[in-house]
Formats: sequence, C-alpha cells, structure tokens
Amino acid sequence: MNIAGLQSALTKLRWNPRWSLWVMLVALVVAMLGTLIWLAGRYEGSLIQTRLDRDTAEIATDIRTSLTRNVQGLQALQASERDTELWRLQVSELLRQHREILRIEWRDPSLKLVRAGSTAFRPSVFDRMGRASSAQDTAQACATAVRVSGAAYSSSYFMPQKDGLGMELLDLCIPLLDEGELTGYTVATYSLQDILSELVSKQLSRGQGLSFTEADGTRLAISGTPTRGTRIYSAQQLLDLPGTTLVLRLDSWHGTPDFFPNVLTALVSAMALALIAVLLLLGRDMRRRLKAESDLAEALAFRKAMEDSLVTGLRARDLQGRITYVNPAFCEMVGVDAKELLDHNFPSPYWPPELASAYQDRQTIRLASDNLPRGGHESIFMRRDGTRFPVLIIEAPLINATGKHTGWMSAILDISEQRRIEEVSRTSQDRLQATARLAMVGEMASLLSHELNQPLAAISSYATGSLNLIGDARGTDTTLSADLRLALKRISEQAERAGKVIKSVHDFVRRRDQVREPVAPRALLDAIMPLVSLQARKLSVRVVIEVDPACAVVLCDRTMVEQVLLNLARNGMQAMQTMQTEFRKTHAHERVLTLRVKPAPASETNRWVEFSVTDQGVGISAEVAEKLFTPFFTTRAEGMGLGLSLCRTVIEQHGGYLGHEAAKTRGTIFRFTLPSGPMAAQHSSELLT
Repeated sequence: MNIAGLQSALTKLRWNPRWSLWVMLVALVVAMLGTLIWLAGRYEGSLIQTRLDRDTAEIATDIRTSLTRNVQGLQALQASERDTELWRLQVSELLRQHREILRIEWRDPSLKLVRAGSTAFRPSVFDRMGRASSAQDTAQACATAVRVSGAAYSSSYFMPQKDGLGMELLDLCIPLLDEGELTGYTVATYSLQDILSELVSKQLSRGQGLSFTEADGTRLAISGTPTRGTRIYSAQQLLDLPGTTLVLRLDSWHGTPDFFPNVLTALVSAMALALIAVLLLLGRDMRRRLKAESDLAEALAFRKAMEDSLVTGLRARDLQGRITYVNPAFCEMVGVDAKELLDHNFPSPYWPPELASAYQDRQTIRLASDNLPRGGHESIFMRRDGTRFPVLIIEAPLINATGKHTGWMSAILDISEQRRIEEVSRTSQDRLQATARLAMVGEMASLLSHELNQPLAAISSYATGSLNLIGDARGTDTTLSADLRLALKRISEQAERAGKVIKSVHDFVRRRDQVREPVAPRALLDAIMPLVSLQARKLSVRVVIEVDPACAVVLCDRTMVEQVLLNLARNGMQAMQTMQTEFRKTHAHERVLTLRVKPAPASETNRWVEFSVTDQGVGISAEVAEKLFTPFFTTRAEGMGLGLSLCRTVIEQHGGYLGHEAAKTRGTIFRFTLPSGPMAAQHSSELLT
C-alpha cells in the first residue's frame, strides 16, 4: 500500500504543472547559486592576477630605471679616468651607494684590465674561479656596446663561491670615447640577486616571491619568500636590456575564498529570491489578464477608429452572399445606412436596375467558386439619388482565426475622380498634339524656304542665260537652238529637283519612312556637279573629285543626300570666299574644293562608305564648333542656320554619322557615312519594321 501510494504521489507530482514550476524554480536557484559562487571565485582570482601583473610591470620599470641611472653614474667616471686616485675614490663611492654592483673595471681597447674596484660589502666574487672564466661574456658585451655606441649587457653567467654556493652575475660594458675614438671600456659586474633586493621597492615585494628565470622556467636568482596559501598566482614580465633579455617572475600565494559563509548568504538570498519570484508569478498572471483585456479593448477601439477613418469602402459577405459588415466609407459612398445593408441579399440596393440581373449572375458564379482568386474588377454602383459612378472592387477570401473560410472581403474604391482626370489628360494630350502639328508646319515652312534657295537660284541662272542667248543671237541658228535646249533642259531639271526637295522635306517633317534606293556614290556627285561647277566658276574655286573604285552602292534617299552634299560643298566654297583679299591673291592656286568617296576606314568588310568635303578656308574656331550643328545658328548675315542641322539629321536617319575636323594644312574636312552592302539592306529592313 505504501509503495502504491508513493507511486501515485509521484505520478501526480509528475503531471502537476505547479509542481513542475516549483522544480524548475529550485533547479534555477541552485544553478544560479553555483554560478554565482564560481563567478565570485573567478572574479577574485582575476583581481589578484591583475594586481600581480601590474606589480610585475612596476617592478620591471623600477629595475630598468635604476639600471639606467647606474649607467649615467658609470659614464661620469670617464672624466676622471686619467687621475688614478680620483678614479678609485669615485668608484668606491659608487660601489658604496649601489650595492647591486659588485665590481667596476677600467679596461683598455684590447679589454686588458687597467684598474679595478670591488665592493666592500662582500668578498670578491672572482677569488675562486678568477676573472678570466667570464672573459668571453665580457668581450661579447663590449663588442655589442661598440656596435650600438652605448652601454650593453652580457648574458647572465654563474660564478661559484668558496662557501660551496654561487651567484648569477651580469656584466655591463660602456665604451669610452675620446673625440670619436675608442680609448677603453668601463665594465661593471652586477649580482642578479642584489638587483632584486636593492632595486625593487620593498612595498611591492613584501609577502611575494621575486625571481629572475630563464625561458624554460629555471630560476637564476630569488628574492623574498611568498606567504603560504592554498593557491599560487604567477606573473611574468620581460626585462629588455641592451644586449640581453631577462624574464622577471613574481609569485604570490593566496587562500581560496571561504565557502560556507558564501553559502549561507546565498541561501538567504535564494529564499528571498524565491519569495519574490512567487509574488512576481502571481503579479505577472494578473498583469497578463489585465493586459489581455486592455489589449482587446484597445484593438477594438483601434479597429473602430481605423474603419471610421478609411476612405476605402469595406464590405464583408458570408458564403450565401449576405452582407455581414460595411464600414462608414462604404455607406457614405453609396448613400445607404449600414442597418439597411446588413443581412441584405441579392439584389443589392446600390446596383443599377438595368444591370441588376447581370450583377446577380456574376455574383452567383463568384460565390459558387471555392477558389476565388485575389484580384480586382471594375463595376458601376448607384447612389440613393440614382447617380451612377464607377468603382474598383478588390475581393479576397475571408479566413477566420482557425483557418476556416467564412466568406468574402471586398475593398471598394470610387474611381470617378480618376476617370475625370484621365479625360482631362486625354483632352490635354489632344491639344498638345494639335500644337505640335502647328509647330511642325512652321518647321516645314522654314526648311522648305531654306532648301528651295539652291534649285530656284539655279532655275533663275539658267533662265537668265537663255534670255541672254536669245538677245545676242550672234551664233548660228543651230548653235543657238542647242544652247537654248540645254538651258531649258537645265531649268526643267532644277524645277523637278525643287519639287523633289519639297516632297522630301515634307516627308522628312512628317517623320515617315523615306523612299530609299541603291545609288552609286559617283552618281550622287554627278547629280550635284552642275550647280557646284556653276558656283565654283563664280568664286574661282577648282573642284576635285576622288572616288575609290572599291566603294559599293549606298542605300539612301537620293534627293536628301544630294542636298547634303550640295550644302557641304557650298559651305566649303563660301568659307574660302571669306578669306582675306591679300591671302587670296598670294594663294589663289590653293583654292581647291575636294569631294572624296572611299570605304570607311574603321570597317573591315566595307559595309560603310565615307563621303568627305575638304575646303582650304580659314577653318572653324572652338567657339563656333560648339554651336555648329545647332538649329538657327549661323556665322553669315544672310544665312538661316538650318543647313548643317538638317544635314546631320538626314545622315543620322540613314544610320550614319556627320562630323568635322581641321585639315592638315588649312581648312576643314566634313565627313559623313552611309550604309552599303549587307549593312544597307539590314538598316533598310529595320526602318521598314
């Protein structure tokens, strides 16, 4: 019975959540107590170790400073080295003041002993083994001193004594210089144990063990005895000296912290913490309840405020299509109160009567589907006063907290203002297009007036020549008839050319595809030569044509490209015409206009043809070059400033490039490229598409 009762109690204990909470609390307190004791011990140990490291660094600094002062005192002996008696007195005083120094020697440059003085506080340390046993260490220290031009220390060495013991010694060598020449050495012998006892503050070494050790931990000299304890702490510091390095070690014994007083304190603290924890658990439970109620009230208030402030209409419907919720924005949008809309089935009061049947069929199909996609659609709603307005409806499934589909949620946006803005924008766009067409008409008029100057001038010239032939009538009838036929033919050609220019410019302004055909480069030059030659004779300019036979045909709008060549040629001749009179008289034979056609140099397969027009005028300045292709910019009083701008546009429409550069000797070269071969066909197909 007792065993059964115990098992029953254990079962209840195992499954009682309150007992589990208490067990967790006890385990937490025990773990916290153990952690606190461990951390306290670690913290105390870290404090001791930190203090020991600081003391070791201070001891090393004191030793280093004292040794530096000793070096300064030894260097003062150099002034009295010539006077033997004075040197002995100073050495005796120095040995009396510094007991860590056992012997001071004066050696010549060959390290031969000249004079020596030993401390009066102990027998000579070299009586048993002699000074020669440490000569190698001394020589090494002096060699280092000469190399660094200053004091240097030897490695420590052990010197046995008569009493069967011994001591660890260290030599200091200071070179003696007279006007830069080595005259000898001052050698001082230190006792490592005396360095620890004499140069270290008694306050720092009290109750601690101080020693010099080797790298493997072997002690060379010891000073002081640490107080015994249960735990030892050690700290090491490197003592860097010129020529050698010593390891300074400081040992300290400390007892471990008392355990029982800490346990009693921890138990009292744990009991207090346990009581506080219980109170906190009860308080937290009450706060949770109050917070849950407050959060619920706040969430309801926030939801109400959010719904009242929305400008988007919200509508919820159940799976049968009845309205279960509407927000104030939706009621204001349709002009119907919420109580009239709730639990209302088809047809809805905000449906237009003429669309009610279509809407009902659509809603039936939507509600019958179990997988309604999230999306939006436009519709027409009706207000209470009968006015219709467009809306955007975005519907999504309504899922409750358990993940069950309970209906549909809709967001309704009134897009009547958006439709009004779109209509205004469409009207503004139509007005802008009308304005653009008017501006284009003005542009076309300007281009026509500019482009028709040349063919009309040619027609006028040929007509004047025909009248002159008729007036003179001094030749035979046959000659006169032939000349008149030629002149009238030229007039007809130029009139036809003017018509083509009007048509091409009109097509160019309307931005539609140009009529392009394959044309030989030579044919383009031959077509403009009559006009070019006419102006060349008038301006005394010689025209040179160079056409590379390797050039293929180009695909272009023949009339527009001829106009480009003619504009560039006229500009080149006019540039040479504007040269100063004196310069033209001395360089009349150099007034040459060169029209050159060759394959583009940058193309490996000759897919582009390069046209160039070279004049020998005054050239183009940097200021003019920046605005050269700007519409309506011109340097001539009678110019319109549209020629080069139009030329660049025509070439770029053909896929080429128009640019200029200074000629090697004098003048300017205008170059442009046109597609030929496969490149021309490809560019033509791209334009057609």
